[in-house]
Amino acid sequence: SQTEEGAAISGGVDATVGSFYAGAWASNVSFPGDDDTSAEIDLYGGVRTEASGWNLDLGVISYLYANQPTGADYDYVEFKAAASRAFGPATLGAAVYYSPDFFGASEDEATYVEANAAVSPADRWTVSGAIGHQFLSSDLDYTTWNVGAAYQLTSNLAVDVRYHDTDEHDFGDIYGSRAVASLKATF
Repeated sequence: SQTEEGAAISGGVDATVGSFYAGAWASNVSFPGDDDTSAEIDLYGGVRTEASGWNLDLGVISYLYANQPTGADYDYVEFKAAASRAFGPATLGAAVYYSPDFFGASEDEATYVEANAAVSPADRWTVSGAIGHQFLSSDLDYTTWNVGAAYQLTSNLAVDVRYHDTDEHDFGDIYGSRAVASLKATF
């Protein structure tokens, strides 16, 4: 949680031209011991294509943090490569993210790998989950996982309830287990 387990309000806008996409996303944040940093703003772009039944996504994401304290090193860039494929009502996917200068860790490289799956067992329902591993050059590696269900209330409104956890609770509260409910509106 980037809000010390409080509520987060986020929003974004995306544009697509052919296979190319770009967008921006923002959310409130609240870090322990940091009363200044107030928002995360992500700018991203890339290309999505299809090859032999696989959906491919190659992109770059710039994470920016508003009002970070003097000397903080929160901003970073991440490169993404993802692939997914539908098998009937199920979709299987994998992704790799790489940052040469990861969040809050000056000169610390990071690579995150993830496998994910989703299935639609009934109309409007999706059950999904993911397992991933964060590799850091500082040897503070950890494994993440989540599982949850989403229900499409209307064509523009969905609710998702999800359990998140890691294998490194000793790293701090942000690495602990939690259940998260979200409401997503699309226009």
